[in-house]
Amino acid sequence: MMTSRTCTTALATVLSLSTSLAFAQSGDVAMSMDDLVAAAKQEGQLTTIALPHDWCNYGEMIEGFKAKYGLEVNELNPNAGSGDEIEAIKANKGNTGPQAPDVIDVGLSFGPSAMAEGLLAPYKVSTWDEIPEDAKDADGHWYGDYYGVLAFQVNKDIIDNVPTDWADLMKPEYANAVSLAGDPRSSAQAIQSVYAAGLVATPDGGGEAVGKAGLDFFKKLNEAGNFVPVVGSTATLAQGTTPVLIHWDYNALASRDTLKGNPATEVVVPKSGVVAGVYVQAISAFAPHPNAAKLWMEYLYSDEGQLTYLKGYCHPIRFNAMSKAGKIPQELLDKLPPAEAYDAAKFPSLDDQNAAKAAITGEWDSVVGATVQ
Repeated sequence: MMTSRTCTTALATVLSLSTSLAFAQSGDVAMSMDDLVAAAKQEGQLTTIALPHDWCNYGEMIEGFKAKYGLEVNELNPNAGSGDEIEAIKANKGNTGPQAPDVIDVGLSFGPSAMAEGLLAPYKVSTWDEIPEDAKDADGHWYGDYYGVLAFQVNKDIIDNVPTDWADLMKPEYANAVSLAGDPRSSAQAIQSVYAAGLVATPDGGGEAVGKAGLDFFKKLNEAGNFVPVVGSTATLAQGTTPVLIHWDYNALASRDTLKGNPATEVVVPKSGVVAGVYVQAISAFAPHPNAAKLWMEYLYSDEGQLTYLKGYCHPIRFNAMSKAGKIPQELLDKLPPAEAYDAAKFPSLDDQNAAKAAITGEWDSVVGATVQ
């Protein structure tokens, strides 16, 4: 697991939250920032889940939150998938102990489904108006926090010819090489990877058609002996177990930096099937520390939190608004991949994602037949 990178630049544009600023709460109860901080400190702790320190710079994010507010952060199962997060809420509805998550960070399709099951508590952060309308629930049950595109990270000590598109992965030279960064039956990242592969064959198809095309791609990849049924990570990439790892560009770029050339890796945004994915935040309706959860959300969506995401190569959800306001340091922009790599990116609609997710999670075993673990 990577450690978070140290901040090298003072964030002069951090959001100033005054005591006069009111925050929208569940039940429309107004609370000042000072009151919220006091209530959170009384609770004393925040419980998170599925936040690896090398994912979107969450290591620095967590440390920044702890330093700013003096709260303890109990981190559950950093490598869990979105489906695991939802199950953790369900399994701990009556539990106020350390195994009950206060907040979740899940793939876009998991937000509305969890809301429909009554698992999420509404809350609107103070920067609510700068979150795009199509990336949030109108009542505040879930809201986008960052996005990226799926990319190939390649161990160049093992792979001589770096693949540049999905079709390349079928070549014999990639035998026992290609892996996903999660189980496609439960991980949003893995589900989106299968969707991206299917998008190449059905660029104009609906979610179900794209999902089925993606399943067909991985069936052929598995039959060719190129697919490795292991949850890929920086460690498995470096060890050579999974020398071609498909995951979000922000994870791949952070992984590349952490490895520091040992081994040398290259991160490639494929020429086709470029899929952008939005992740969303939400507060558990059964959160043992609801005020700490709200304070965490305020921190994530402040200028400071959004720039922390960007330092981890994740495009923060307020990126456009902050860019227009001149709040993004040029040195952070210079570290991102060339803008043209993202020109063909597709942001699947929620309906498409839901249809694709149903096809992929429901038919992976019968079509692909590879148990990823």
